[in-house]
Amino acid sequence: MQSKEILYKLQEIGFREYESKIFLVLLKGSVLSASEIADKADVRRTAVYEILKSFTARGFCNEIETNTILKYEMIDPKVIADKIEKEISQNNKSRLEKLKTTFNDFNSLYKSDVSSETNNVNIELIRGFNKHRQTKFIELFKNAKTEILFMIRLEGFVSDELDLNAREFYNRGGIIKSIYESTLNFKIIKNNSRQNATFEDLIRICRKFEKSGEKVRLSKSELPNMTIFDRETVFTNIQDKSLPRHSNADVIIKNKDYANRMIDLFGFYWNNSFTLDEIKTTDDMKVKKQSRRKSKQQAIN
Repeated sequence: MQSKEILYKLQEIGFREYESKIFLVLLKGSVLSASEIADKADVRRTAVYEILKSFTARGFCNEIETNTILKYEMIDPKVIADKIEKEISQNNKSRLEKLKTTFNDFNSLYKSDVSSETNNVNIELIRGFNKHRQTKFIELFKNAKTEILFMIRLEGFVSDELDLNAREFYNRGGIIKSIYESTLNFKIIKNNSRQNATFEDLIRICRKFEKSGEKVRLSKSELPNMTIFDRETVFTNIQDKSLPRHSNADVIIKNKDYANRMIDLFGFYWNNSFTLDEIKTTDDMKVKKQSRRKSKQQAIN
């Protein structure tokens, strides 16, 4: 391994430039004086003394007294690696503790100096494909008090496990009413792998939601992706499939009049959607009609 590569690797794990040069000289040599180390490392002697003092304190090298001068000898690199690992572990633990303590102190300061002008802002736009959008939705969910109305297109991966936030909301006496599109553009876990969902999977998942306390309807119409919280706040996802995901946006509107208009829209879709038993019946009838039509066609042929 070339010296430049070793110096680079040492700096990657936290050594400064001069420390790396002196470490490499000690690593290659045996017993060396400070002046010898300074010459070989091409580092000024005053800097060498400070670094050798630090290395000795950290247990990287031994300081050997002779009749005239002090000399230095590197210890086994395996021992040094163990010492550095412990240092990193202790430093990270200390930083994590300070992080928690510091941000706990921030809780009392969070939004403690909000102006009246800020409180008047009732529309928020969140653009892009990022975790901030999900965080804002969860924040609205956690702060909901009595009622949440969903109109949702199930997409991506869907789990039938009850979400912790939903469980806590139910425990507070909250009501959740949901209208789901009866589409199958999502996946579920089957036999320890993600698989395309079937109509039976959709019904089974929705029945689990119902069992937990959710009031569920399925719609054959294309739904707006919208959630209404406590008849006061509307969270809408604006999605254009012709645009890249980072161009998606969410709009949060905190306005009771607007929320009531969207509740009217929710009511329209709710009244024109199906219960799980109703949609299963209509689906079974559709299958039977298709089967009869196929049988007639075969008889004609």
